[in-house]
Amino acid sequence: MEPVLIVLVVLVVVAFIALIKTIQVIPQASAAIVERFGRYTRTLSAGLNIVVPFIDTIRNRIDLREQVVPFPPQPVITSDNLVVNIDTVIYYQVTDPRAATYEVASYIQAIEQLTVTTLRNIIGSMDLESTLTSREVINAGLRGVLDEATGRWGIRVNRVELKAIEPPTSIQDSMEKQMRADRDKRAAILTAEGARQAQILRAEGEKQAAVLQAEGEAQAAVLRADGEAAAIRTVFEAIHEGDADQKLLAYQYLQTLPELAKGDSNKLWIIPSEVGDALKGLGGAFTGLTGGNGAGPASAAAPRPVDTETKHVARPRVETTREYPRIDPE
Repeated sequence: MEPVLIVLVVLVVVAFIALIKTIQVIPQASAAIVERFGRYTRTLSAGLNIVVPFIDTIRNRIDLREQVVPFPPQPVITSDNLVVNIDTVIYYQVTDPRAATYEVASYIQAIEQLTVTTLRNIIGSMDLESTLTSREVINAGLRGVLDEATGRWGIRVNRVELKAIEPPTSIQDSMEKQMRADRDKRAAILTAEGARQAQILRAEGEKQAAVLQAEGEAQAAVLRADGEAAAIRTVFEAIHEGDADQKLLAYQYLQTLPELAKGDSNKLWIIPSEVGDALKGLGGAFTGLTGGNGAGPASAAAPRPVDTETKHVARPRVETTREYPRIDPE
């Protein structure tokens, strides 16, 4: 009885193992390589798959998603004999699981070595300055070579990126000094241009201000002259309309005469010859009013004393007296 029980237990275990090996569940975005007696048979896709137990074996499970692999810094010599360390990152994806399994032993290592050799070939034909400023060119060159070489491995290289390009320390110091000098130069140029522009704008502003001021003064002078002309015209018309006689004109002449002597800066002033005639006319007018008494024309035309030291001419002084007729109480 016991041997039969043992045999049944063994058969159950074998059947369970066979069932496990028969049913293969492959996750999404994955693939599995099936070999029968060591020979490739088929590729299992995502989902539930049935294989022959103990005959078909799963050799490799491959992830079909895009992979990112960073590579350590690699020393590369430029065309001007400078050693730079370059870090690279590869974005790749397995497109053919069978080729990735049987065409190359380790596609990760193969991609790394191919990247290093290709990078040395590309950088070797460029100088340091071109290397630092031509990342896109280097990336495109690397991607072209890697995509062509890895195509037969069932690998597609989607992107190649340069993480860092590190020149020697001495070169870095020189580059920093050069960059600092260039920035100082640009700063000086911008400062000079700003000062020049400010001077130009200031000169233009002063020019415009002077032009506007001159125009304003000219307009003011024109308006002032027009006003004076209008005032003179009005006075002239008023005199003619009022039919002013010689007496009134002589009186106005004498009222205007003291204005000639006003001001501290007046050291010498000249009396026109017409003043005598005006005084004669005014004296005659007063004589007519007073009936011949009082200051006559002779007194109006009397000579004026002149100060010989300061050469000041004394202002004319016209004194008039008016006598009223006496009324007899009788």
